[in-house]
This record gives sequence, structure tokens and C-alpha cells, in this order.
Amino acid sequence: MELINTKYEDGILTIGLKGHIDSANAAQVEKEITEAWGQYPGSSIIVDCSDLEYISSAGLRVILRLRKQDSELKVTNVSSEVYEIFDMTGFTEMMEITKAYRKISVEGCEVVGEGANGKVYRIDPDTIVKVYRNPDSLPDIKRERELARTALILGIPTAIPYDVVKVGEGYGSVFELLNATSFAKIIAQDNSRIDEIVELAVDLLKKIHGTVVKEGAMPQMKSVAVKWVTFLKDYLPQAEYEKFLRMTQEVPELPNMLHGDYHLKNVMLQNGEVLLIDMDTLCTGHPVFEFASIFNAYQGFSELNHQIIQDFQGISYETGGEIWQKILHLYFAGKSEEEIQKIADKAKLIGYARIMRRSIRRGGLDSAEEKALIESCRRHIIDLLATTDSLVF
Repeated sequence: MELINTKYEDGILTIGLKGHIDSANAAQVEKEITEAWGQYPGSSIIVDCSDLEYISSAGLRVILRLRKQDSELKVTNVSSEVYEIFDMTGFTEMMEITKAYRKISVEGCEVVGEGANGKVYRIDPDTIVKVYRNPDSLPDIKRERELARTALILGIPTAIPYDVVKVGEGYGSVFELLNATSFAKIIAQDNSRIDEIVELAVDLLKKIHGTVVKEGAMPQMKSVAVKWVTFLKDYLPQAEYEKFLRMTQEVPELPNMLHGDYHLKNVMLQNGEVLLIDMDTLCTGHPVFEFASIFNAYQGFSELNHQIIQDFQGISYETGGEIWQKILHLYFAGKSEEEIQKIADKAKLIGYARIMRRSIRRGGLDSAEEKALIESCRRHIIDLLATTDSLVF
């Protein structure tokens, strides 16, 4: 066939369109499609536009007639220029049409941020890309974009992704961040700025926690934390497990925003403005869950292997401990030392539960190093439960 190429697999006929389709060749294109489809009766159709450079109204009518014969018709890998034609003519509202993703490489690029679900790279002086760990991350990308948009509307300073790209076998979201530097990099370059940076981080954290989110706009963190604790049923003494679960279930479901992975690599300074990145963990709930995540970032994950925080955030374990304490004392300014440490203990309980569950689920019981981490978390949880009767503060 001269004007199209075809591939049939698992009941789906993929028809690849080529070059320009206009009034001069639209009839021949439709004839070739009809002949190809006739060889596979009952098959569904995907129209692949990877090699399509232009389509006129005559070509659009061919697509429309295909759509009438196959209500599940999909059009994929559409260039930005061709997508604009589909969009202006209303085709994007009638059928599923997806853009092609430009391909980029992050090899040799600076890692400027990192979260639970991906890494953030600077690909040029003006642009960063968040590359997701999950290769099938398109739904995650859409979800994060919606969460980031919600946060921005509510007044949280963040960047909205403006493009989706293919990175190796996975996907990434592209952001424009001019002259932005992560808080972690600032401290790694100049340790004397710790007080200044922590103060900025706490100011933003208070703004996040002071933001009330409409019900259903973000997931509740409490349900996640309950799952962490429930997982530990077979690994804790029964009395301690039941107390821990009850305390977690008793935490109120607040409508206040949480970031969910708040650390120095996810906060950036751009021309004097503080920006929050890595928004896929946004949720709502009690701040004890946020402080559990903060504790893990600066102490919990690195407790038995101090190199972890050095590799992850570029700071020493001792500096991480200093930052953790400064965050606590700034956020809870006015409370006594005893009150602050009790709050820290509540956060640690949730933090250790997360680490312990994470390690066990990743096969940690088969590794001497991970078994030591699991046992350390277990001891911490039991000890903290002996002196803690509520996770609320």
C-alpha cells in the first residue's frame, strides 16, 4: 500500500498515515484503509499519525467516516501541528486523540529533586523534567498535573508542567523553572545559610498546612497511614499493634493540605521566590503525617546508614538532624522543649511504621542489612508506644 502502512495484532488493526493527506489523495487513502480493514473483519482500529505531517478537511472526513464505523476509534502519536488541526475542528471532543511525545535524554543532567515516585533533572538552564519511576506513568502525570493546578489555585507557589516527554522507556513532565535552585543544593554549597533556608521552608510549610482543600480534591493521608500500621500486625506484639492501630484510626481527617514528601530537594528558590515541586504526593490530613515524612527524610531512612542522606540530599546525617530539630522548633515556636519532643515522637511512630513496612515489602527479611533496619524500627515503635497515648497534637 502506497499511502498507509498497517499492523494487525490481538484484534486491533493499526493504520499508519503518511505525509500529507488532502483532497488530492484522500479518496485513495480511504480506499487503502477499507481494503486493509476488510482483511480483518470485526477488528478495532487505531490510526497512528507518527508519520503524518498534514491533514486537510478531506482527510478529516475520512477519519470521521471511520469513526462512524468504529465508535472506539483512537488516533495516536499526533504531532503538535496536526493535533492543532484536530483540536480546532472539534475532533478532540468526538474521539480519543493523543499527542506524540518528543523524546529526550537525561544522561549527564543534574538531579535537582527527588521524591517517592520520580527524579527531577535540569535539562537546560531554564527547564527541568520530572522522570517517573513507573514506566506506565501517564495516569500519574495527569493526576499530578491536576493536583498541582489545585494547589496553585489555592495559593501554593508551584510550577505547572507544560509538556509530557518520553524518557527512555518511561515518561516525564517538563516545567519551566528559570534560575531555580533546590534548598538542598543551597545548603550543600553554603552551610551557613541553614537558618535562612529552614525559615523559608517552615514559612511555606505553614502556608501549605493552613490551606483548606475542598473535600475529594485530594486523597486523605490517614487512610494511607492506617494501611502502613495494619501491615505490621504480624510483626509487632499484639497489645502494641492494637494500640498503634487505634491511635492512628483516632487521628481526625482534617481538610488541610499536606505535601506528603516535604524535604529540601522538593523546595526551590527562584529569583527570591520559594517554589514547591514534586506534587504527586499532595494530600490532606493531620500534620503528624507530614512530620513523619520530614523525619524520615532527615533521620529515619538514614539512621543505620548515614550515607543515604548524603547521596540523596547532599548533606551529612548530622546536618539532617540539625535541620529536623530547627524545623520542629520554628514550626512549633512557643511550645516547651518537652512538648516539641513529644510531637517529634508521634511523628517518628508513623515514620518508623512506613520504613518498616517498606523494607519488609521489598524483601528486607532476606537481607542482613535490611533485617537490622526492620528490627531497629520495631524496637523504636515498641519503645515509643510505651510513652505515647495519642498521635494528635
